[in-house]
Amino acid sequence: MEQRVLGRTGRDVSVVGLGTWQLGADWGDVAEADAAAVLDAAVESGVTFFDTADVYGDGRSEQIIGGYLKRRPDAGVFVATKMGRRAEQLPENYVLDNFRAWNDRSRTNLGVDTLDLVQLHCPPTAVFASDEVFDALDTLVEERRIAAYGVSVETCAQALTAIARPGVASVQIILNPFRLKPLDEVLPAARAAGVGIIARVPLASGLLTGKYTKDTVFAPDDHRSFNRHGEAFDQGETFSGVDYETGLAAAAEFAALAPDGAAPAATALRWIIQQDGVSSVIPGARSVAQARANASAAALPALPDRVLDGVRDLYDRRLRASVHGRW
Repeated sequence: MEQRVLGRTGRDVSVVGLGTWQLGADWGDVAEADAAAVLDAAVESGVTFFDTADVYGDGRSEQIIGGYLKRRPDAGVFVATKMGRRAEQLPENYVLDNFRAWNDRSRTNLGVDTLDLVQLHCPPTAVFASDEVFDALDTLVEERRIAAYGVSVETCAQALTAIARPGVASVQIILNPFRLKPLDEVLPAARAAGVGIIARVPLASGLLTGKYTKDTVFAPDDHRSFNRHGEAFDQGETFSGVDYETGLAAAAEFAALAPDGAAPAATALRWIIQQDGVSSVIPGARSVAQARANASAAALPALPDRVLDGVRDLYDRRLRASVHGRW
């Protein structure tokens, strides 16, 4: 699989990574053996980048990955984790002592001395403007608790503020055919600064697979049931902030754009990979088949202009009015 440099980390990662939110919680239960099989399938398919967070299953996702790395020390996987969402979302909680404690917990969960990459996990907007926060992150690098740091953001404005920080290695942002705003300023600014872009929620919480209908029922502990309107966390994390009924109609149009022989999900991932400045896209997978199918998107031919123009037209007609101004 193609490898790209992840911004200022200087490390190569696969263009298709693996998001592991689903291995912790909020997507329904995943047995540990099934989770391990997903990790194996991803690595066997060329994936060298796992993305996790200390809050996924309150550490379960990190622990599963840590166990995997212990069994497969030769896998060559770069692991990015996140911190900050286990605490009350107040700017005053983003201080060095808390960072050390959060990092130490993640290092224990993952079984490593130095974390490859730690990302602030969609913190309050004021955090991005705090010199003290980024001084503290620099201290963690000096102490070798972490090798590099980045941010995960909700909005393009937050991303642009972070990109201007000289120590920020990467920015993780929602980017998919239903969320085009990052193409306007964020990706060009990241390219110019040498900051990596990690594209998350690439399939709009599954909408872009084209497999859901108005009758699809999600488990009660699945965020697609309990967070459709932002009841638990930012609405943009669920279906990319798109109203479900609107999303179904848009997904049907998108599926019709897919080239012959390409599944809608793989087409969506290929579209993201083609965006200049993207380092890696991190779809989740709950099964071996999903992990392999996601990885296969990296081998698809470049999408033709017909598809690229169709995505833009679809966004402008159906989605821009509801999402472009919010994030």
